[in-house]
Amino acid sequence: MSDETKPDPPDLPAYVVEPLEKQSPEDLKLIATYADVLADWKRAQREDNIAAKRAAEEVDEETIEEIEQRGFETDPEAYEDVPSKAYITIKETKPGYHYYYWQWREGDSWANEYIGPVSPKD
Repeated sequence: MSDETKPDPPDLPAYVVEPLEKQSPEDLKLIATYADVLADWKRAQREDNIAAKRAAEEVDEETIEEIEQRGFETDPEAYEDVPSKAYITIKETKPGYHYYYWQWREGDSWANEYIGPVSPKD
């Protein structure tokens, strides 16, 4: 390839692009292979972190039964905007106020939908 047909770099910081442009074709292939493996590893780490967060926050079966006995639906399919991968968690919206929420991952952020209060009103 001549300089006239050199590909445009992706939208990355100069401190990433400039050193790459100085590398030999052989080293660039090694870098590409490493970047691909590293990306796979980072995805796996992210999934492990998501699973750990879910395990730490998800309510147990006994709590789900209590929620059902109070008349709240515990099947995500019953909610219009809640995906099947969602799970029930307890959120403290401000000190002393605890509520059940559906929670799930949407890309790099978390989404949730209100279910009801943890403590019923008397």
